Amino acid sequence: MSARIPVSAIGDSAADLVATIAFLSPELASRIQFGWTITVHILFASLSVGLAPFLVYVTVQEVRTGDRRYARLREFWTKVFGVGFVMGTVTGIPMGFMFGTNFGSFSTTVGELLGGPLSFEVKMAFFLEAVSLGVLLFGRERVSDRFYALSSVLVAVGAWLSAFWVLVVNSWMQTPRGYEIVTEGGTSVARLTDPVAAFLNPRFPWMYVHMQNASIIAVTLLVAGVAAYFVRTNRESDAWRTALRLAVVVLLVTSAFQAVHGDAYGRHVADTQPHKFAAMEAHYETGQADLHLVAIPTDPEAITDPRAENLYTISIPQAASFLASGGDPTAEVTGLDDFEFESPPVAVVFWSFRLMVGLGFWFIALGAWGTYRCRRGDLAEADRYLQLLMASAPLGFVALLTGWYVTEIGRQPWLVQGVLRTAEGVSPSLTSTEATLTLLGFVVGYLGLLAAFLLVCKRFVDEERDRCGVGDRDDADGTTDERPREVIADD
Repeated sequence: MSARIPVSAIGDSAADLVATIAFLSPELASRIQFGWTITVHILFASLSVGLAPFLVYVTVQEVRTGDRRYARLREFWTKVFGVGFVMGTVTGIPMGFMFGTNFGSFSTTVGELLGGPLSFEVKMAFFLEAVSLGVLLFGRERVSDRFYALSSVLVAVGAWLSAFWVLVVNSWMQTPRGYEIVTEGGTSVARLTDPVAAFLNPRFPWMYVHMQNASIIAVTLLVAGVAAYFVRTNRESDAWRTALRLAVVVLLVTSAFQAVHGDAYGRHVADTQPHKFAAMEAHYETGQADLHLVAIPTDPEAITDPRAENLYTISIPQAASFLASGGDPTAEVTGLDDFEFESPPVAVVFWSFRLMVGLGFWFIALGAWGTYRCRRGDLAEADRYLQLLMASAPLGFVALLTGWYVTEIGRQPWLVQGVLRTAEGVSPSLTSTEATLTLLGFVVGYLGLLAAFLLVCKRFVDEERDRCGVGDRDDADGTTDERPREVIADD
Protein backbone atom coordinates (compact mmCIF):
# COMPACT_ATOMS: atom_id res chain seq x y z
CA MET A 1 0.00 0.00 0.00
CA SER A 2 1.61 3.22 -1.12
CA ALA A 3 1.54 6.40 0.99
CA ARG A 4 -0.10 9.41 -0.61
CA ILE A 5 1.28 12.89 -0.07
CA PRO A 6 -1.40 15.61 -0.01
CA VAL A 7 -1.01 18.31 -2.64
CA SER A 8 -1.33 20.92 0.09
CA ALA A 9 1.73 19.40 1.82
CA ILE A 10 3.81 19.82 -1.37
CA GLY A 11 2.75 23.44 -1.52
CA ASP A 12 3.67 23.96 2.11
CA SER A 13 7.12 22.38 1.55
CA ALA A 14 7.81 24.57 -1.46
CA ALA A 15 6.80 27.63 0.50
CA ASP A 16 9.09 26.55 3.35
CA LEU A 17 11.96 26.07 0.89
CA VAL A 18 11.44 29.50 -0.63
CA ALA A 19 11.26 30.99 2.86
CA THR A 20 14.66 29.55 3.75
CA ILE A 21 16.40 31.26 0.84
CA ALA A 22 18.25 34.38 1.97
CA PHE A 23 16.71 37.04 -0.23
CA LEU A 24 18.69 40.12 -1.10
CA SER A 25 17.30 43.62 -0.92
CA PRO A 26 15.64 44.79 -4.17
CA GLU A 27 18.40 47.38 -4.67
CA LEU A 28 21.34 44.99 -4.16
CA ALA A 29 19.76 42.17 -6.18
CA SER A 30 18.93 44.57 -9.03
CA ARG A 31 22.46 45.99 -9.06
CA ILE A 32 24.01 42.51 -9.14
CA GLN A 33 21.55 41.39 -11.82
CA PHE A 34 22.27 44.33 -14.09
CA GLY A 35 26.00 44.02 -13.42
CA TRP A 36 25.97 40.33 -14.31
CA THR A 37 23.95 40.77 -17.51
CA ILE A 38 26.12 43.62 -18.74
CA THR A 39 29.26 41.63 -17.87
CA VAL A 40 28.18 38.92 -20.29
CA HIS A 41 26.70 41.27 -22.86
CA ILE A 42 29.76 43.51 -23.02
CA LEU A 43 31.93 40.52 -23.98
CA PHE A 44 29.95 40.05 -27.19
CA ALA A 45 29.50 43.77 -27.85
CA SER A 46 33.25 44.29 -27.57
CA LEU A 47 33.88 41.27 -29.78
CA SER A 48 31.85 42.96 -32.53
CA VAL A 49 33.52 46.35 -32.07
CA GLY A 50 37.05 44.95 -31.95
CA LEU A 51 36.68 42.32 -34.66
CA ALA A 52 34.97 44.59 -37.20
CA PRO A 53 38.14 46.50 -38.29
CA PHE A 54 40.02 43.20 -38.66
CA LEU A 55 37.25 41.85 -40.91
CA VAL A 56 37.36 45.01 -43.02
CA TYR A 57 41.12 44.60 -43.48
CA VAL A 58 41.11 40.93 -44.50
CA THR A 59 38.02 41.31 -46.70
CA VAL A 60 39.39 44.30 -48.58
CA GLN A 61 42.75 42.55 -48.96
CA GLU A 62 41.01 39.44 -50.25
CA VAL A 63 39.04 41.41 -52.84
CA ARG A 64 42.03 43.55 -53.81
CA THR A 65 44.66 40.81 -54.15
CA GLY A 66 42.66 37.59 -54.51
CA ASP A 67 45.03 36.06 -51.94
CA ARG A 68 43.55 32.94 -50.38
CA ARG A 69 45.25 33.69 -47.05
CA TYR A 70 42.86 36.56 -46.47
CA ALA A 71 39.85 34.56 -47.66
CA ARG A 72 40.64 31.87 -45.14
CA LEU A 73 40.97 34.36 -42.27
CA ARG A 74 37.81 36.16 -43.36
CA GLU A 75 35.82 32.92 -43.46
CA PHE A 76 36.91 31.85 -39.97
CA TRP A 77 36.48 35.17 -38.18
CA THR A 78 33.24 36.08 -39.95
CA LYS A 79 31.65 32.96 -38.47
CA VAL A 80 32.89 33.93 -35.00
CA PHE A 81 31.59 37.47 -35.54
CA GLY A 82 28.19 36.15 -36.62
CA VAL A 83 27.73 33.96 -33.55
CA GLY A 84 28.97 36.77 -31.29
CA PHE A 85 26.47 39.16 -32.90
CA VAL A 86 23.59 36.78 -32.18
CA MET A 87 24.74 36.32 -28.59
CA GLY A 88 25.15 40.07 -28.15
CA THR A 89 21.58 40.60 -29.33
CA VAL A 90 20.15 37.86 -27.12
CA THR A 91 21.99 39.06 -24.01
CA GLY A 92 21.32 42.74 -24.69
CA ILE A 93 17.55 42.73 -25.17
CA PRO A 94 16.69 41.84 -21.52
CA MET A 95 18.71 44.82 -20.30
CA GLY A 96 16.20 47.18 -21.88
CA PHE A 97 13.37 45.48 -19.99
CA MET A 98 15.31 45.78 -16.71
CA PHE A 99 14.98 49.54 -16.90
CA GLY A 100 11.26 48.99 -16.45
CA THR A 101 11.19 45.98 -14.13
CA ASN A 102 14.08 46.77 -11.77
CA PHE A 103 14.81 50.47 -12.28
CA GLY A 104 11.38 51.96 -12.92
CA SER A 105 12.05 55.17 -10.98
CA PHE A 106 15.24 55.68 -12.99
CA SER A 107 13.25 55.31 -16.23
CA THR A 108 10.63 57.78 -15.02
CA THR A 109 13.22 60.39 -14.06
CA VAL A 110 15.60 60.29 -17.04
CA GLY A 111 13.69 58.31 -19.67
CA GLU A 112 13.19 61.39 -21.86
CA LEU A 113 16.94 61.85 -22.20
CA LEU A 114 17.89 58.22 -22.63
CA GLY A 115 15.07 57.10 -24.89
CA GLY A 116 16.29 58.98 -27.96
CA PRO A 117 19.89 57.68 -28.08
CA LEU A 118 18.82 54.12 -27.33
CA SER A 119 16.22 54.29 -30.12
CA PHE A 120 18.90 55.59 -32.50
CA GLU A 121 21.09 52.67 -31.48
CA VAL A 122 18.44 50.15 -32.51
CA LYS A 123 17.01 51.82 -35.62
CA MET A 124 20.22 53.25 -37.01
CA ALA A 125 23.11 51.04 -35.90
CA PHE A 126 21.66 47.62 -35.17
CA PHE A 127 19.74 47.23 -38.43
CA LEU A 128 22.67 48.53 -40.49
CA GLU A 129 24.97 45.99 -38.85
CA ALA A 130 22.45 43.12 -39.08
CA VAL A 131 21.61 43.58 -42.77
CA SER A 132 25.25 44.08 -43.80
CA LEU A 133 26.32 41.06 -41.77
CA GLY A 134 23.89 38.94 -43.76
CA VAL A 135 25.70 39.93 -46.95
CA LEU A 136 29.08 39.29 -45.35
CA LEU A 137 28.07 35.83 -44.14
CA PHE A 138 26.20 34.54 -47.19
CA GLY A 139 26.93 36.86 -50.10
CA ARG A 140 30.48 36.04 -51.21
CA GLU A 141 29.32 34.27 -54.37
CA ARG A 142 26.16 36.34 -54.81
CA VAL A 143 27.33 39.95 -54.96
CA SER A 144 30.18 41.78 -56.68
CA ASP A 145 33.59 42.05 -55.05
CA ARG A 146 33.16 45.76 -54.42
CA PHE A 147 29.75 45.35 -52.84
CA TYR A 148 31.07 42.52 -50.72
CA ALA A 149 33.96 44.64 -49.48
CA LEU A 150 31.50 47.46 -48.84
CA SER A 151 29.37 45.14 -46.69
CA SER A 152 32.33 44.57 -44.34
CA VAL A 153 32.77 48.34 -44.00
CA LEU A 154 29.05 48.80 -43.25
CA VAL A 155 29.18 46.05 -40.62
CA ALA A 156 32.04 47.95 -38.93
CA VAL A 157 30.17 51.26 -39.19
CA GLY A 158 27.09 49.66 -37.60
CA ALA A 159 29.10 48.12 -34.74
CA TRP A 160 30.93 51.35 -33.96
CA LEU A 161 27.76 53.43 -34.33
CA SER A 162 26.00 51.15 -31.87
CA ALA A 163 28.79 51.71 -29.34
CA PHE A 164 28.53 55.46 -30.04
CA TRP A 165 24.90 55.73 -28.93
CA VAL A 166 25.28 53.38 -25.96
CA LEU A 167 28.25 55.37 -24.70
CA VAL A 168 26.40 58.63 -25.25
CA VAL A 169 23.89 57.37 -22.70
CA ASN A 170 26.47 56.03 -20.26
CA SER A 171 28.77 59.03 -20.42
CA TRP A 172 25.80 61.36 -19.82
CA MET A 173 25.13 59.43 -16.60
CA GLN A 174 28.75 60.13 -15.57
CA THR A 175 28.81 63.85 -16.47
CA PRO A 176 25.20 64.96 -17.16
CA ARG A 177 24.77 68.11 -19.27
CA GLY A 178 22.03 69.74 -21.39
CA TYR A 179 19.05 69.09 -19.10
CA GLU A 180 16.85 70.66 -16.46
CA ILE A 181 14.85 69.13 -13.63
CA VAL A 182 11.13 69.88 -13.81
CA THR A 183 8.10 68.60 -11.91
CA GLU A 184 5.49 66.64 -13.86
CA GLY A 185 2.53 65.19 -11.99
CA GLY A 186 4.32 65.63 -8.71
CA THR A 187 7.43 63.75 -9.94
CA SER A 188 10.81 65.29 -10.67
CA VAL A 189 12.01 64.41 -14.16
CA ALA A 190 14.99 65.45 -16.28
CA ARG A 191 14.01 67.31 -19.46
CA LEU A 192 16.37 67.63 -22.42
CA THR A 193 17.25 71.28 -23.11
CA ASP A 194 20.40 71.02 -25.24
CA PRO A 195 20.88 67.77 -27.22
CA VAL A 196 24.40 68.69 -28.36
CA ALA A 197 25.57 69.39 -24.81
CA ALA A 198 23.89 66.21 -23.57
CA PHE A 199 25.16 63.88 -26.32
CA LEU A 200 28.66 65.34 -26.47
CA ASN A 201 29.07 65.68 -22.73
CA PRO A 202 32.60 66.01 -21.24
CA ARG A 203 33.00 62.28 -20.54
CA PHE A 204 31.91 61.01 -23.97
CA PRO A 205 35.13 61.48 -26.03
CA TRP A 206 37.28 59.98 -23.27
CA MET A 207 35.02 57.00 -22.78
CA TYR A 208 34.46 56.33 -26.49
CA VAL A 209 38.15 56.33 -27.44
CA HIS A 210 39.17 54.29 -24.39
CA MET A 211 36.42 51.71 -24.82
CA GLN A 212 36.86 51.24 -28.57
CA ASN A 213 40.60 50.85 -28.21
CA ALA A 214 40.13 48.40 -25.32
CA SER A 215 37.85 46.33 -27.57
CA ILE A 216 40.49 46.28 -30.31
CA ILE A 217 43.14 45.17 -27.79
CA ALA A 218 40.89 42.39 -26.47
CA VAL A 219 40.13 41.06 -29.95
CA THR A 220 43.74 41.45 -31.08
CA LEU A 221 44.87 39.24 -28.20
CA LEU A 222 42.16 36.74 -29.11
CA VAL A 223 43.28 36.70 -32.75
CA ALA A 224 46.93 36.42 -31.65
CA GLY A 225 46.16 33.52 -29.30
CA VAL A 226 44.17 31.60 -31.90
CA ALA A 227 46.79 32.28 -34.57
CA ALA A 228 49.55 31.10 -32.20
CA TYR A 229 47.62 27.88 -31.65
CA PHE A 230 47.26 27.16 -35.37
CA VAL A 231 50.85 28.16 -36.13
CA ARG A 232 52.07 25.71 -33.49
CA THR A 233 49.75 23.14 -35.05
CA ASN A 234 51.01 23.72 -38.57
CA ARG A 235 53.93 26.13 -38.93
CA GLU A 236 53.51 26.15 -42.71
CA SER A 237 50.12 27.86 -42.60
CA ASP A 238 50.66 31.17 -44.36
CA ALA A 239 47.20 32.42 -43.39
CA TRP A 240 47.74 32.06 -39.64
CA ARG A 241 51.33 33.28 -39.82
CA THR A 242 49.95 36.40 -41.49
CA ALA A 243 47.33 36.82 -38.77
CA LEU A 244 50.00 36.35 -36.09
CA ARG A 245 52.32 39.02 -37.51
CA LEU A 246 49.46 41.47 -37.92
CA ALA A 247 48.15 40.86 -34.39
CA VAL A 248 51.42 41.42 -32.51
CA VAL A 249 52.11 44.71 -34.31
CA VAL A 250 48.56 45.98 -33.70
CA LEU A 251 48.84 44.87 -30.07
CA LEU A 252 51.97 46.93 -29.51
CA VAL A 253 50.51 50.08 -31.07
CA THR A 254 47.07 49.91 -29.42
CA SER A 255 48.28 48.89 -25.93
CA ALA A 256 50.92 51.66 -25.87
CA PHE A 257 48.28 54.18 -26.99
CA GLN A 258 45.92 52.91 -24.27
CA ALA A 259 48.53 53.61 -21.57
CA VAL A 260 49.05 57.19 -22.76
CA HIS A 261 45.33 57.81 -23.21
CA GLY A 262 44.51 56.18 -19.86
CA ASP A 263 46.86 58.53 -18.05
CA ALA A 264 45.08 61.58 -19.47
CA TYR A 265 41.68 59.95 -18.88
CA GLY A 266 42.61 59.55 -15.19
CA ARG A 267 43.13 63.31 -14.86
CA HIS A 268 39.70 63.92 -16.36
CA VAL A 269 38.15 61.50 -13.83
CA ALA A 270 39.95 63.31 -10.98
CA ASP A 271 38.41 66.59 -12.18
CA THR A 272 34.85 65.36 -12.74
CA GLN A 273 34.44 62.44 -10.31
CA PRO A 274 37.00 62.95 -7.50
CA HIS A 275 35.39 60.28 -5.30
CA LYS A 276 35.98 57.68 -8.04
CA PHE A 277 39.62 58.76 -8.35
CA ALA A 278 40.03 58.47 -4.56
CA ALA A 279 38.50 54.98 -4.63
CA MET A 280 40.91 53.93 -7.40
CA GLU A 281 43.79 54.68 -4.99
CA ALA A 282 41.93 53.80 -1.74
CA HIS A 283 42.74 57.34 -0.62
CA TYR A 284 40.71 58.14 2.52
CA GLU A 285 42.28 61.24 4.07
CA THR A 286 42.56 64.49 2.14
CA GLY A 287 46.15 65.41 1.33
CA GLN A 288 48.98 64.47 -0.94
CA ALA A 289 48.45 61.02 -2.49
CA ASP A 290 50.94 58.35 -3.51
CA LEU A 291 50.56 56.14 -6.56
CA HIS A 292 50.67 52.43 -5.66
CA LEU A 293 52.37 50.62 -8.53
CA VAL A 294 52.22 47.28 -6.71
CA ALA A 295 49.81 46.47 -3.89
CA ILE A 296 49.70 43.12 -2.09
CA PRO A 297 47.38 42.49 0.87
CA THR A 298 49.18 41.53 4.07
CA ASP A 299 46.13 39.78 5.55
CA PRO A 300 42.70 38.65 4.29
CA GLU A 301 41.00 41.75 5.72
CA ALA A 302 43.14 43.97 3.48
CA ILE A 303 41.44 42.49 0.43
CA THR A 304 38.12 44.00 1.43
CA ASP A 305 39.64 47.11 3.05
CA PRO A 306 42.68 48.07 0.95
CA ARG A 307 44.09 50.95 3.00
CA ALA A 308 47.77 51.69 2.49
CA GLU A 309 48.72 50.62 6.01
CA ASN A 310 47.14 47.21 5.35
CA LEU A 311 49.09 46.58 2.16
CA TYR A 312 52.60 45.82 1.05
CA THR A 313 53.07 48.46 -1.62
CA ILE A 314 55.64 49.72 -4.06
CA SER A 315 54.58 53.33 -4.52
CA ILE A 316 55.71 56.56 -6.12
CA PRO A 317 55.37 59.31 -3.46
CA GLN A 318 52.96 62.11 -4.45
CA ALA A 319 52.53 60.63 -7.94
CA ALA A 320 48.74 60.39 -7.59
CA SER A 321 48.68 64.10 -6.68
CA PHE A 322 50.85 64.78 -9.73
CA LEU A 323 48.49 62.84 -12.04
CA ALA A 324 45.29 64.28 -10.58
CA SER A 325 46.48 67.89 -10.84
CA GLY A 326 48.25 67.56 -14.16
CA GLY A 327 51.75 68.25 -12.83
CA ASP A 328 51.70 69.43 -9.19
CA PRO A 329 53.07 66.76 -6.79
CA THR A 330 52.03 68.83 -3.76
CA ALA A 331 48.37 69.10 -4.80
CA GLU A 332 45.78 67.86 -2.35
CA VAL A 333 43.58 64.95 -3.34
CA THR A 334 40.23 64.84 -1.56
CA GLY A 335 39.93 61.69 0.54
CA LEU A 336 36.88 59.43 0.67
CA ASP A 337 36.23 60.44 4.30
CA ASP A 338 35.51 64.03 3.24
CA PHE A 339 32.71 63.45 0.73
CA GLU A 340 29.19 64.14 1.90
CA PHE A 341 27.82 60.95 0.38
CA GLU A 342 28.82 57.36 1.03
CA SER A 343 31.85 55.86 -0.70
CA PRO A 344 31.61 53.40 -3.59
CA PRO A 345 32.68 49.78 -2.92
CA VAL A 346 36.36 50.75 -2.60
CA ALA A 347 37.85 47.26 -2.65
CA VAL A 348 36.23 46.35 -5.99
CA VAL A 349 37.31 49.62 -7.60
CA PHE A 350 40.84 49.50 -6.13
CA TRP A 351 41.65 45.92 -7.17
CA SER A 352 39.88 46.18 -10.54
CA PHE A 353 41.93 49.26 -11.37
CA ARG A 354 45.20 47.52 -10.41
CA LEU A 355 44.35 44.44 -12.45
CA MET A 356 43.43 46.55 -15.49
CA VAL A 357 46.64 48.59 -15.35
CA GLY A 358 48.83 45.56 -14.65
CA LEU A 359 47.37 43.68 -17.62
CA GLY A 360 47.85 46.77 -19.78
CA PHE A 361 51.60 46.74 -19.15
CA TRP A 362 51.69 42.99 -19.81
CA PHE A 363 50.06 43.62 -23.21
CA ILE A 364 52.68 46.22 -24.07
CA ALA A 365 55.43 43.73 -23.19
CA LEU A 366 53.78 41.02 -25.30
CA GLY A 367 53.43 43.37 -28.26
CA ALA A 368 57.04 44.59 -28.00
CA TRP A 369 58.39 41.04 -27.69
CA GLY A 370 56.35 39.81 -30.64
CA THR A 371 57.28 42.76 -32.83
CA TYR A 372 60.96 42.17 -32.03
CA ARG A 373 60.67 38.49 -33.03
CA CYS A 374 58.74 39.52 -36.11
CA ARG A 375 61.57 41.84 -37.21
CA ARG A 376 64.05 39.01 -36.62
CA GLY A 377 61.93 36.78 -38.85
CA ASP A 378 61.50 33.94 -36.35
CA LEU A 379 58.14 34.80 -34.79
CA ALA A 380 56.53 31.52 -35.86
CA GLU A 381 59.38 29.52 -34.31
CA ALA A 382 59.27 31.29 -30.91
CA ASP A 383 57.48 28.45 -29.17
CA ARG A 384 57.51 29.86 -25.65
CA TYR A 385 56.17 33.18 -26.89
CA LEU A 386 53.40 31.44 -28.83
CA GLN A 387 52.39 29.59 -25.67
CA LEU A 388 52.23 32.89 -23.77
CA LEU A 389 50.01 34.35 -26.48
CA MET A 390 47.66 31.37 -26.22
CA ALA A 391 47.48 31.74 -22.44
CA SER A 392 46.90 35.50 -22.77
CA ALA A 393 44.11 35.22 -25.34
CA PRO A 394 41.24 35.91 -22.86
CA LEU A 395 43.12 38.51 -20.79
CA GLY A 396 42.14 41.43 -23.02
CA PHE A 397 38.50 40.83 -22.13
CA VAL A 398 39.46 40.55 -18.44
CA ALA A 399 41.14 43.97 -18.62
CA LEU A 400 38.15 45.41 -20.45
CA LEU A 401 35.70 44.14 -17.83
CA THR A 402 37.77 45.34 -14.87
CA GLY A 403 38.03 48.77 -16.50
CA TRP A 404 34.26 48.77 -16.90
CA TYR A 405 33.84 47.89 -13.22
CA VAL A 406 36.03 50.85 -12.26
CA THR A 407 33.84 53.11 -14.38
CA GLU A 408 30.47 51.80 -13.21
CA ILE A 409 31.06 50.76 -9.60
CA GLY A 410 33.32 53.75 -9.00
CA ARG A 411 30.48 56.22 -9.60
CA GLN A 412 28.30 54.73 -6.88
CA PRO A 413 26.16 55.74 -5.02
CA TRP A 414 25.01 57.63 -8.11
CA LEU A 415 23.03 56.28 -11.05
CA VAL A 416 23.25 59.72 -12.60
CA GLN A 417 26.09 61.73 -11.11
CA GLY A 418 24.73 64.34 -8.69
CA VAL A 419 21.14 63.84 -9.91
CA LEU A 420 19.84 60.42 -8.93
CA ARG A 421 21.17 57.89 -6.45
CA THR A 422 21.00 54.19 -7.23
CA ALA A 423 18.72 53.52 -4.25
CA GLU A 424 16.28 56.15 -5.60
CA GLY A 425 16.18 54.58 -9.07
CA VAL A 426 14.95 51.10 -8.08
CA SER A 427 11.32 50.24 -8.84
CA PRO A 428 9.30 50.90 -5.65
CA SER A 429 7.02 47.90 -6.19
CA LEU A 430 9.87 45.42 -6.66
CA THR A 431 10.09 42.86 -3.85
CA SER A 432 13.15 41.05 -2.51
CA THR A 433 11.74 37.70 -3.64
CA GLU A 434 11.18 38.89 -7.21
CA ALA A 435 14.59 40.53 -7.47
CA THR A 436 16.50 37.57 -6.01
CA LEU A 437 14.75 34.86 -8.02
CA THR A 438 15.13 36.74 -11.32
CA LEU A 439 18.80 37.29 -10.45
CA LEU A 440 19.25 33.52 -10.08
CA GLY A 441 17.42 32.97 -13.37
CA PHE A 442 19.70 35.40 -15.22
CA VAL A 443 22.84 33.86 -13.74
CA VAL A 444 21.84 30.36 -14.87
CA GLY A 445 20.52 31.48 -18.25
CA TYR A 446 23.55 33.58 -19.18
CA LEU A 447 25.97 30.87 -18.07
CA GLY A 448 24.14 28.58 -20.48
CA LEU A 449 24.53 31.12 -23.29
CA LEU A 450 28.26 31.48 -22.57
CA ALA A 451 28.67 27.71 -22.66
CA ALA A 452 26.78 27.50 -25.96
CA PHE A 453 28.98 30.19 -27.50
CA LEU A 454 32.17 28.42 -26.42
CA LEU A 455 30.93 25.08 -27.80
CA VAL A 456 30.14 26.64 -31.19
CA CYS A 457 33.57 28.31 -31.30
CA LYS A 458 35.22 25.00 -30.41
CA ARG A 459 33.50 23.50 -33.44
CA PHE A 460 34.93 26.27 -35.63
CA VAL A 461 38.41 25.54 -34.25
CA ASP A 462 38.00 21.80 -34.87
CA GLU A 463 36.97 22.47 -38.47
CA GLU A 464 40.00 24.70 -38.95
CA ARG A 465 42.25 22.01 -37.48
CA ASP A 466 40.93 19.65 -40.13
CA ARG A 467 41.71 22.24 -42.82
CA CYS A 468 45.23 22.47 -41.42
CA GLY A 469 45.57 18.75 -41.95
CA VAL A 470 45.94 17.98 -38.25
CA GLY A 471 43.93 15.65 -36.09
CA ASP A 472 44.11 12.86 -33.60
CA ARG A 473 45.57 9.76 -35.17
CA ASP A 474 45.73 6.23 -33.81
CA ASP A 475 49.20 4.76 -34.08
CA ALA A 476 50.04 1.14 -34.32
CA ASP A 477 50.65 0.93 -30.59
CA GLY A 478 47.21 2.36 -29.86
CA THR A 479 48.43 5.75 -28.69
CA THR A 480 47.44 9.03 -30.28
CA ASP A 481 49.37 12.08 -31.29
CA GLU A 482 48.61 15.34 -33.03
CA ARG A 483 51.30 15.63 -35.69
CA PRO A 484 50.46 17.05 -39.11
CA ARG A 485 49.32 14.30 -41.42
CA GLU A 486 50.26 16.43 -44.34
CA VAL A 487 51.04 19.99 -45.03
CA ILE A 488 48.13 21.56 -46.80
CA ALA A 489 48.84 24.85 -48.44
CA ASP A 490 46.47 27.73 -47.94
CA ASP A 491 45.24 27.25 -51.50
